[in-house]
Parts: sequence; C-alpha cells; structure tokens
Amino acid sequence: MFDLGFVSAIFSEKTFEEVIDFASKNGFSCVELMCWPKGKAERRYAGVTHIDADQLDDAAIKSIKDYLQERNVYISALGYYPNILDPDAEKRNFYIAHLKKVMRAAVSLKVSVVNTFIGRDQHKTLEENIELFKQHWPPVIEYATSLGIKIGIENCPMLFTNDEWPGGQNIAISPDIWKQLFTLHPASNFGLNYDPSHLLWQQINYLDPLSEFKDKLFHIHLKDARVYKEKLERCGILAVPLAFHSPKLPGLGDVRWKDFFTALRASGYQGPVVIEFEDKEFEATKEDVVRGLLKAKEYISQFL
Repeated sequence: MFDLGFVSAIFSEKTFEEVIDFASKNGFSCVELMCWPKGKAERRYAGVTHIDADQLDDAAIKSIKDYLQERNVYISALGYYPNILDPDAEKRNFYIAHLKKVMRAAVSLKVSVVNTFIGRDQHKTLEENIELFKQHWPPVIEYATSLGIKIGIENCPMLFTNDEWPGGQNIAISPDIWKQLFTLHPASNFGLNYDPSHLLWQQINYLDPLSEFKDKLFHIHLKDARVYKEKLERCGILAVPLAFHSPKLPGLGDVRWKDFFTALRASGYQGPVVIEFEDKEFEATKEDVVRGLLKAKEYISQFL
C-alpha cells in the first residue's frame, strides 16, 4: 500500500547514480530527489542537486529514466524548497522561475509531484502574507495545472534559528491555514507534502488532519521530533523552537507511528512515504548517516 523511500538531501555529496544505487541495494522503492540550482547552499539540507533542471536535455532524461528502470527505483517527487514569498523581488522571481523549471523536469521524467514551500515574509503578519500568496501563487498553481503536475506543500514553519525569527519562512503550517489557502485556490493539483513532526512540536494534533485533508495528501514525509518538556517549561512556546525540540529519525521522537499509519490508511492514501533525515546524532560521519537511515527503514517497515 505504501512505497518506502527517502529524501535525497542527506546525501549531498553523492551523485544521482550513487543515490539510486544506495536505494536499490537497500530495498527502498523510491527517492524524493532534490533539484536545487547548482551553487552554494543557503541553509542545512538545502542546495542539493541530484536532478539539474538547468541541464536536462533529451540525453540526460533518457539516462535518468534508464538508470531508474535498471535499478527498479522510482522518483516519488522532485523537491525544491525556497522561500517563494521572499520580500526580495529578485530572489522571489528567481525562485519561481526555477520552480517552473523543476515542474517541466517532472513532466519530462514522468514524475507527478513537485514538493516545495509556500514561503513567507517573516516580518509581516499572517494576514499580510495571505495577501502575498494571493498575489504571487495563483500563476504558479495555474502553470502546474497546465503541465498536469501536483504541487505538494510541506508544512514546515521554517522557524528554527534566529535568522528566521520572528515569523519563519513558510505560512502553510497548520490545518487552519491550509484551509484558507485551499479555499483561496481550490485547484485539485494544489495539496500537501505532509510531515507530522512539524505539527507535533507546534502542539497540533497530527492525526486528525489526515482525514480532514485526505484529498490533499500528495506525498508523505516521515520525520520525527522530540519535544523536551523540561526545556519547554522553562523557555515557553515563544522561544526559538530549537530551544525546546529536536528533529529526529522516525522512532526516536514523540510521533506515535503506529497511530499515524493507522490514520494514514484510513484516509485512503496510497503512495510514497519517504524518510526525511534530519537528526544530528547520526550525521557525524558518512557511516553514521547510512546507519541512521537503515535504522529508520527497519523501524518504519514494521508499519508497512
């Protein structure tokens, strides 16, 4: 019912072929492949390029498809996660233009989903950012519609460090806001790349929305989070979120994964579920990364 994969961002130094070889060798069905433009990463887990949308000619497309077929692995989605509502117009226009390139790459590779963020001007209110959404996002969604591509919006607040304070860099963080966005633009191809961990650390129920938004579940990220109650009780919810929680590999945090998969099945979702690797305890060496990813795979497999 669910195909298990992983997000390729953790393998920033591996080539496309090496990532797919790893997936094939270790029994993963799929991979969400990162499609950042070539260049320096702006933050952790960003700037990774396993599919270069700027260099995707017919020969490259054929090579990618042939390699995937030979290794019996498929692409669950293409991922590109910039701040589409960045207040800097030059950056915003660049991000939108590259997102459209990634959408065209998805069409060429016969991938149905492109994952990204809505974005946010972190110094404006939610209401002001909704107005920015109404200004900048409809043409993007309509472009995806014209290509037959689904847009999966990840629900990460992008509020972890002081440079993202005070509002974070993504508004699509809660069921109430999703409802607003989907009401403003009810396109059937505009939905969610659902990650329960971000709801958990915000103290939001991460099970019920699987039913409420069952028609908007396009892709699933499997990431855990540990909330340190003793820290939260001292610093409170207005602290920088990493002051009271840590991203973890599945099974090492507070997400109730048995309940999560029960609710996911009940929603009718059938598709890829991919491990998003963000856990500093397993990132010291390349060997630690491999060990952590395989440990997460073993844990999740019991629910599949």
